[in-house]
Amino acid sequence: MSLRTAALSVTLLLLVLSEVWAQNPRKRMAPPKPPKAQCCDEVRSLKVQVANLTSLLEELNRKQETDMMNVVRQMMELDKQNRQQEARVTEAESKYSEINNRVEIMQLQASQSVTQSSSVDCHDFAWYYVGRYFKLCCLFQVFCDMESNGGGWTLIQRRKVGLTSFNRDWKQYKNGFGTIRGDFWLGNDNLFRMTRQPSTLRIEMEDWEGETRYAEYSYFTVKNELNSFKLLIANYSGNAGDSLRYHNNTNFSTKGKDNDKCVDDCASLRKGGYWYNCCTDSNLNGVFYRYGNHGKNTDGITWYGWHGPNYSLKRVEMKIRPQNFKS
Repeated sequence: MSLRTAALSVTLLLLVLSEVWAQNPRKRMAPPKPPKAQCCDEVRSLKVQVANLTSLLEELNRKQETDMMNVVRQMMELDKQNRQQEARVTEAESKYSEINNRVEIMQLQASQSVTQSSSVDCHDFAWYYVGRYFKLCCLFQVFCDMESNGGGWTLIQRRKVGLTSFNRDWKQYKNGFGTIRGDFWLGNDNLFRMTRQPSTLRIEMEDWEGETRYAEYSYFTVKNELNSFKLLIANYSGNAGDSLRYHNNTNFSTKGKDNDKCVDDCASLRKGGYWYNCCTDSNLNGVFYRYGNHGKNTDGITWYGWHGPNYSLKRVEMKIRPQNFKS
């Protein structure tokens, strides 16, 4: 083959290769694919990281639940301890009151004898501030007011110090509690015995500004326990407003003994024992709040006819005497 013929063959080959290259540029420019083993390693690494994060999140959730349960247990234990402490304080108050009352009764018995046939009221003890009441079966200590409105009054309730809780159960309100010279409730059994004779009720109140008011009912009686110590009153007079009329003809209620005329448990809401209707126009056995302030609550020592439902009074005394009393 001649040199000229060889050059012509090379030229033709180059032309064919140029044509093929022009028709497949992408194939020529495509980058090389990564090895398959490298791609799988990256996926496995990501899966491992996700699994680790998921495990960590689950561990944190379990720890949070455990911490929350521990907090709940601690709160329940503190609440239990608070209830036990309140129960011990109430028991101590009751024992102190009982011992104090027994001592004073013994002192009075030593100074003056009482026969089984006698009937004694405060108006028979004009020279005592602390007297005795005896009727048919029972001797018990009373506090006598010989000054207010002619005297002869037997105190059945007093609120003035604020250290005695009145959020008590049925049995405690039945038997009475507190100290006769401080805050006390004479006892529903005693009220029933004392008001079987026609009686007058007088309620004296004082606010935190030193102003005083009173409400008097010339007819007052309390039924026996079988009738839930039902209250019956009539014939209001005074300058405090007739805020006990709403409670007329209602049964006595305490915590654990809901005898009111309402769907709500008024004794629990108002935190005391009282003749609740649905629920109150007065709450003389409510919570003792100092300086009259108890916000939007209505569980204070309230008399709606004077200061409304959100003012707690500084001092209250409930007292009775026979209708036929003559000073």
